[in-house]
Amino acid sequence: MLKKFWTLFSVLLIAAMALAACAPAATEAPAAPTEAPVVAEPVTLKVWHQWDGAYLTAIQAVFDAYMAANPNVTIVLEKPENVTDALKVAIPAGEGPDILGWANDQIGGLALQGYIADLGTLGVDQAFLDATYTAPAAKGVVWSGKIWALPESVEGIAIVYNKAVASEADFPSDPMNFDDLLAKAQAYSEKNAGKYLLCNQGMPGGDAYHIAPIYFGFGVPTYVDDAGVAYMNTPEAVKAGEWLTQFKAFAPAEMSHEICKTMITEGNAAAWWTGPWAIADLEAAGIDYGILPMGKPFVGIKTLMIGKNAVDRGTAAAALDVIKFFTNTENEKAMALANKTIPANKAAQEDAAVQALSTIKGFGASLALGIPMANTPFAGAQWGPVGDATAAIWTGSQTVADALAAAQKAIDEAVAGMK
Repeated sequence: MLKKFWTLFSVLLIAAMALAACAPAATEAPAAPTEAPVVAEPVTLKVWHQWDGAYLTAIQAVFDAYMAANPNVTIVLEKPENVTDALKVAIPAGEGPDILGWANDQIGGLALQGYIADLGTLGVDQAFLDATYTAPAAKGVVWSGKIWALPESVEGIAIVYNKAVASEADFPSDPMNFDDLLAKAQAYSEKNAGKYLLCNQGMPGGDAYHIAPIYFGFGVPTYVDDAGVAYMNTPEAVKAGEWLTQFKAFAPAEMSHEICKTMITEGNAAAWWTGPWAIADLEAAGIDYGILPMGKPFVGIKTLMIGKNAVDRGTAAAALDVIKFFTNTENEKAMALANKTIPANKAAQEDAAVQALSTIKGFGASLALGIPMANTPFAGAQWGPVGDATAAIWTGSQTVADALAAAQKAIDEAVAGMK
């Protein structure tokens, strides 16, 4: 019964993976492997992915560098139209990928089906994750106490403000101080009649993703955890809901992606709570922007997994060597500089050249505070109920307590139907 929910919880990040960052820039050549090759006999590794266009160029360069240093290894990239359906056919036939590039929200479902390998059985441990990758990225590839992938890059939202109409002083210096954000929103509206400090498309409801920094910022640990336990009918969620009812007085009457984009570009909103995908539009409009953290956003994680068939074919060790190489410091730095993606690799993200890119520095600071996108098979149960509860709170059609109790019940019922 899990199958009917897999499509739902994959929609958000599958869409996000297709979003472009900025145009590629010249960067350093990928690093050569430093360890002795693990492959003595010729082997071909099949990588299923969702990369394309200029974004793929820097990624291909990393694989090319690996093959140059390891002549016995041939890496073939393939891009199935529908990965979920393709896996169902290919894996039972023994024709599945050795390496699968996909979002971390797919991990639980794929692991339950037996489609991906537990990397712990290949020697990857938590100490390696914690030493190599940022905390949200490391946490987001662990499900049910096991490691299922290595993280490649991360993305999520932050406060992006228009420097022509606001300054950093207009926003809280403490990203967890929502009382200060409320006070500053009130002050800004009173000082600038008809204008607003902030636009967030999740506030009116129907969007559990963009509203997440608020719920999580008030202490909700996640919407639903690995065991299917929901956290919407909690004191922390109630405090977040009550804050929303107060903030409404100083927010635009209507908010959506397009409305927020128009408001910030026209100067009617000082800031847009959004992600890297919005930057190209702001730059095209000539907006001089700054990026600040606020709350605890969802952290989407692009990962590399090892397929079951790699274990069956005896290519898993070679595949692991490739994904470790792909996610090492120098290669993640090269891809970040070329594609302006935020590295999951800790040292790469902290590199001076990478930090010199304002988008990576700004969004990276926000995501360091965030909560990994849920990778549980039960994640599909969260989106509708959280969005509906937020809408009811925003419109006043239900009290905060009643709206969140209804969300809790809906998630609990959905999870029960999945088990």
